[in-house]
Amino acid sequence: MTKIMIIEDDEVICKELKEILEKSGYEVILIQNFTNSLQEIYTCNPNLLLLDINIPHLNGQLLLQELRKSSDIPVIMVTSKNSEIEEALSISYGADDYITKPYNPNILLLRIGAVLKRTKTNYNTNVNKLTYKELTFDSQKGIIKKEDMEIELTKNEMIIFSYLLTHQNKIVTREELMTTLWDNAEYINENALTVNMSRLRNKLKEIGYEDAIDTRKGLGYILS
Repeated sequence: MTKIMIIEDDEVICKELKEILEKSGYEVILIQNFTNSLQEIYTCNPNLLLLDINIPHLNGQLLLQELRKSSDIPVIMVTSKNSEIEEALSISYGADDYITKPYNPNILLLRIGAVLKRTKTNYNTNVNKLTYKELTFDSQKGIIKKEDMEIELTKNEMIIFSYLLTHQNKIVTREELMTTLWDNAEYINENALTVNMSRLRNKLKEIGYEDAIDTRKGLGYILS
């Protein structure tokens, strides 16, 4: 079944969209926590996103920019901003289509169908399989692979590696990683992150990448 993820903070609109899509035979995924939207996309692996511009934390256009660094998943912007500038910006950031509220449900469904048909190439390769040098990270299977070697990652290891990989060559703070892992960096024992990071490093070492993750004292980690 085709999965559509709705990234929208208006509960009424979410409910309305969910009903429309489910009646049309789609599986619908709603994001409840907007602090982790990018990771939610990678974890849930939808076939298409309906993305609002005005979402909390990282707005829709910035989220789209981050997503396009590693994924070609189809995205339709659904927004109340009826502006040619906003539409042009969204398309320039990588949106496949743009529709304003209030929308005609039939038109929305037609646009979804058109985007899915137009983008039915295997974008899942980009969503599920990220690469680091000669290593492939398959988030759907939870493995890292180099040639004929495969190492299985735990959920937390997957989240850490995925976050570092999508922010490659940039310092990622411990607070960012703890928030990504547990939603609230404030109440988690920092030792839990240290343990997960150590296990991930050991697994990368097994597959030939001993020095992939560097610790920057007082700053965080960097995958380079």
